[in-house]
Amino acid sequence: MSEVSVTKDAGGPGPATDKLVVLDNVNKHFGALHVLQDIELTVARGEVVVVIGPSGSGKSTLCRTINRLETVDSGRVTIDDKPLPEEGKELAKLRADVGMVFQSFNLFAHKTVLENVTLGQVKVRKTDKQAAETKARALLDRVGVGNQADKYPAQLSGGQQQRVAIARALAMDPKVMLFDEPTSALDPEMINEVLEVMQQLARDGMTMVVVTHEMGFARSAANRVVFMADGRIVEEATPDQFFSNPRSDRAKDFLSKILHH
Repeated sequence: MSEVSVTKDAGGPGPATDKLVVLDNVNKHFGALHVLQDIELTVARGEVVVVIGPSGSGKSTLCRTINRLETVDSGRVTIDDKPLPEEGKELAKLRADVGMVFQSFNLFAHKTVLENVTLGQVKVRKTDKQAAETKARALLDRVGVGNQADKYPAQLSGGQQQRVAIARALAMDPKVMLFDEPTSALDPEMINEVLEVMQQLARDGMTMVVVTHEMGFARSAANRVVFMADGRIVEEATPDQFFSNPRSDRAKDFLSKILHH
């Protein structure tokens, strides 16, 4: 049945102007380093945007500005037409709308898997504990680790921990999910189990911004590939266009280095 939604169009069912995440002329410096240069990026509701490029190109920083883990020096970031709040409660509320999955799993070591996925629902969303646990168990099943609910993170493999981290982010009913190189800390045999969960999310219509080195995922799950180099967006295209016929020399060079082996 889920096959129907595989070829989803980027705009989703809403109006064509349904822009969920907008970065407008965003600039960011770390000291003298200009890590984000005049970034213009719009992500539509239900769209999967995969950000790729060489190390140090600004991909992770771009991802982290979307939920204000990194502040910007100039320009504007809006989520669902609202500018990012500065501090405090409003920022916490926004972060609940923007799920984030990192390289390292960032789970609470002293809490069980179930508690990890329940905590934010109770604390931030003010969900009843029973309802939060029911939802957490359903999400853990969905990502394939339902039988690990009572274990602690240290008892799980890296791939299982990362799937718990995804479930934890999903538990907040985010409007958009950010993935910052979610498989780069994993052993090779665990990468696919995480990518499969992400593929399924993409098929289910979740809005996603994914920074990754996994070109197979970019090829199969993305609606759009954004290629960055030296703090700039050099090229944006559909996966087919980008991988078969990149326009810029930087992208050609990057692809020749990673696709020949």
